[in-house]
Amino acid sequence: MDKTLFERNLLALSQRQSALCSRLSAARTTLGRYRFLESRSGEPVPALVDAAGAAHALHSLVDPRREGERLVEASASPAGCLIFLGLGGGYYPEAALDRESVCQVLVIDYDIHGVAELLASREYIRLFNDPRFTLFVDCDGEALERHILETWKPALYGGIRVIPLRQRVEQENESFGRAGDAIKRAIDRLSLDYSVQAHFGKRWFSNIIRNMFPAEKNAPALAPVKKAVICAAGPSLDLQLPRLGEYGAKKRRGCFIISVDTALPALLKNGLKPDAVISIDCQHISYYHFMGLSLPPDIPLFLDLASTPLLASLAENARFFSGGHPLTRYLSRCWRPFPELDTSGANVTYAALSLAEYLGAGEIELYGADFSYPLGICYARGTYINPCLALRQNRLDPLEAEFSSFLYRSALLEKIGAGCSWYYQTPVLRGYREALEEKAGNLSASIKAAPGFGAPISLRTGHRDGYAARSLRLFSSGRASAGAASFLEQYREDIKAMPPLSGNIARRLAELPEKASLVLTTLLPLAAAVKGRQNEATASEIFEAARGHCLDELERVTGRR
Repeated sequence: MDKTLFERNLLALSQRQSALCSRLSAARTTLGRYRFLESRSGEPVPALVDAAGAAHALHSLVDPRREGERLVEASASPAGCLIFLGLGGGYYPEAALDRESVCQVLVIDYDIHGVAELLASREYIRLFNDPRFTLFVDCDGEALERHILETWKPALYGGIRVIPLRQRVEQENESFGRAGDAIKRAIDRLSLDYSVQAHFGKRWFSNIIRNMFPAEKNAPALAPVKKAVICAAGPSLDLQLPRLGEYGAKKRRGCFIISVDTALPALLKNGLKPDAVISIDCQHISYYHFMGLSLPPDIPLFLDLASTPLLASLAENARFFSGGHPLTRYLSRCWRPFPELDTSGANVTYAALSLAEYLGAGEIELYGADFSYPLGICYARGTYINPCLALRQNRLDPLEAEFSSFLYRSALLEKIGAGCSWYYQTPVLRGYREALEEKAGNLSASIKAAPGFGAPISLRTGHRDGYAARSLRLFSSGRASAGAASFLEQYREDIKAMPPLSGNIARRLAELPEKASLVLTTLLPLAAAVKGRQNEATASEIFEAARGHCLDELERVTGRR
């Protein structure tokens, strides 16, 4: 073992991964985890020693470097992110970093003492000095998943591949299996998010910059609440309305009723006036929920900044929040601080739960949250679907046929239950319910669902720790740093000033100043939309197309065109 070599490796690693460097410096390098063999090409090959004392070479004993080049050549295209299970002699990640198309390289290994032995026997400085390289040793699944979610940019980097160092993985299958599960979870989440961005990226950008004008108006702060009732639009709402009516008759006994946009017409037609309405959909279909209604001025309409701008024009009391889009977060940081609500559940009932949490509610009740089609019924009576389908019916296509077509539009309907107690469920609705259940389990409020006949919601009773502290928070936006038009002009100039992303994208991103990096992040959902339509385009071409679209939209909004 070479102490000087070990220290040189640690010095290089410390520049970007100081915490891991500290752990490795305290590890032991004399436990004999590895033996080192010489290949025909003269390169050292680490051989892992098993419990019986047998040594298993981790690379080819002919030419390990050439082996790495061939493996990466076969695996890298079109992947821009490569994850290697096992460090070994570092030949695989070195070959990956030789390719300009590779934007990110992750190496995962276990046994801190074994990795320390490797660093004391071979030089890894080239890997540690490359900003695209990250080493994980004995990491837990959550940290690995979080790193991938935070650093992988599929719109610019491309795909992701996992390459195992087989001899290493076979010696520690269980640990590497957990790492593989974490990687799969991260990829699944990012893939779902990316597909949504590819579909709505352009519309989100268009909506956000237009909503800035109504969002610059000041509104009184909304005080915390003790109890919140969330009204979704599932068919069970029809059965639950009498109980909701009792809340209304007794002025809700300190209860704050939050209606999702879809449920609003059903509540108003039954004489129940909610205390607030929330909408997050970026599509114009949201307008149908308000068609023919006059929203009382004392009812605040909570809107994601990415919501369709038409809704803000319908409400005298619109309250905007940031729902997690990079551009809304940028606006909240650089223009005007907005309350931030968790909308990651991708449905408005989940957003309503986030609003109740933000308002400090210690008790939360859910109504109409079916997340299914009980008895084949899609929505509560009085919602937008009834008049919309009624307008489309004719002698050859009666209303019943319209409802049937709407219900069976998904080929993935699953019937659960029998007799008079059954419901249809789709993977999307199941995902919505599970996301809400997960969020509810992490809240300190007490949450329960009113009895209904949809898919049962598994809710654990929360605890009240931290409620007193949260109840002091007001729903209010901060002061704007400039007028909306002035800020958009500056944002437009910042986008124009960004340098082209030529060469290796990861290196170019690492070289960007902080402000330019923030501005680039706001364009990523739009870049996903561009890539969805130009799948063969390079990252540089995708960025330029996204930049051009943004500048065109900003010119329209600011009156330059």
